[in-house]
Amino acid sequence: EVQLVESGGGLVQSGGSLRLSCVASGFTFSRYWMYWVRQAPGKGLEWVSSISYNSDSEYYAKSIEGRFTVSRDNAKNTVYLQMNSLSPDDTGVYTCVRGNREWAGYPFKFPSRADGFWGQGTQVTVSS
Repeated sequence: EVQLVESGGGLVQSGGSLRLSCVASGFTFSRYWMYWVRQAPGKGLEWVSSISYNSDSEYYAKSIEGRFTVSRDNAKNTVYLQMNSLSPDDTGVYTCVRGNREWAGYPFKFPSRADGFWGQGTQVTVSS
């Protein structure tokens, strides 16, 4: 059974940093691209970042403006999202996602719920 468990969310002040983790199990982690998606209060889903199976390629949404860094450790079956210079606009639920196809992935979008597996999400709240 595929499982994705996020952690690291919480309350942080504006300008602060936070590091999210997503631990995967139930599949060969090193064969899949991974994604981060977020949803702000009252808004729709927004793609945040993508990372290839071997970390050769990384992609970010324009709204990130160079503040976030995605990485992964295949030996630990974990993908990370380092978030710096946080603002209240970054508040939302952050979710780790895996697609259904090995090796290949999407650089500027995320898999739909029908085409991927989604974690439970972790809440990030940035105060003014």
